Amino acid sequence: MAHVLMKFGGGLITTKSKMKTIDERAIAKLSGLIKQLLDLDNRVTIVHGAGSFGHLKAKEWKIAEGAKPSILMEQKQAVKSIRADMLELNRLLCDSLTTLDVDSQSFPPSQWATEVGPNFLGDLTPIVNCDDSVVPITFGDVVNCSEPNLFGILSGDDLMVRLGKEIPTITHCIFLLGDTEGLLSAPPSDPNSELVRIWNSKMPISGEHDKQQDVTGGIFLKLNSASKISRVVENVWFIDGRRPERVLELLNSGNTRGTQIVP
Repeated sequence: MAHVLMKFGGGLITTKSKMKTIDERAIAKLSGLIKQLLDLDNRVTIVHGAGSFGHLKAKEWKIAEGAKPSILMEQKQAVKSIRADMLELNRLLCDSLTTLDVDSQSFPPSQWATEVGPNFLGDLTPIVNCDDSVVPITFGDVVNCSEPNLFGILSGDDLMVRLGKEIPTITHCIFLLGDTEGLLSAPPSDPNSELVRIWNSKMPISGEHDKQQDVTGGIFLKLNSASKISRVVENVWFIDGRRPERVLELLNSGNTRGTQIVP
């Protein structure tokens, strides 16, 4: 039996450039994957990104930079709005699982976590000890921070690091991407880019970070997070989330098309 910790990228489950637009087909396929994993007696823990439910407003009001006196009232409104939007996105995911008779339980970080980065504060015990028959789900969110910042963005990638390290039963940690098969040798827009099959932190990265839409660090943060997890979890992978069958192939054979992150 495997215990799979999966990150659904925001660009996989939403259209990042269109405000609050979900990708219904992608969510349905991912829900089907979770159902299959559970039917095969595996355990699943989910972290999901924000995509267009979080990044666009966060970018507009500089939420990742913390409190700015000149626009603080507007920022506080945006924080409230983003948190509500994230709960909505999370509910849409949970509803999709419910249609397949999969029980899930949500853990919105704004309700239990403070500070940002992988050393954020908050009790992960309820997620760690969640009943085997229930899929715990948490997500990138705006959390309270100490002064002078007041608030900031806790990335789903940082949640992955802590869960990967603190849930002792995790056997596989999989980042499901929305626009690529894994880590590429050059940005996806480069026609000569090729899939990197194995990567470690000593290898160079040739990537792009779309600062227009992504406020949490993009592929660079993902790689840094995955590298940390690889020290404690043997199977850490970047896989094309549009091809969820590759997750099943990985569990069955020990290999699939994607990028394995190694220490």
